[in-house]
Amino acid sequence: MKQIEVTIMGHGYLLGCPEGGEALLAQAVARVDQEMSHIRDSGKVKARERIAVLAALNLAYLLAEAAQRPGIDPAAPARAAFDAEGIDVDALMHRVDAALGGDGQLL
Repeated sequence: MKQIEVTIMGHGYLLGCPEGGEALLAQAVARVDQEMSHIRDSGKVKARERIAVLAALNLAYLLAEAAQRPGIDPAAPARAAFDAEGIDVDALMHRVDAALGGDGQLL
């Protein structure tokens, strides 16, 4: 698994990325950065932890909304990609939590 350095709201993070998954990870990072920056720039929320929670809720809502559309599973492409690469999603989440936990500001 490759290590990719990314920037979200001006802070750098080192994330694990499966071979060939760089473009998908870059899209995900860009979407999270966009959502968090939009919340920050609204001026109503300043704490990065709160911004991260609100961004996560907004993105989860969009996924849930898309799942309501008949015949569409919005997580299917990601799930298939993880399965094809043999990636343990729980282990990946623990790695992300560990990487963000050192910041002391994000979840």
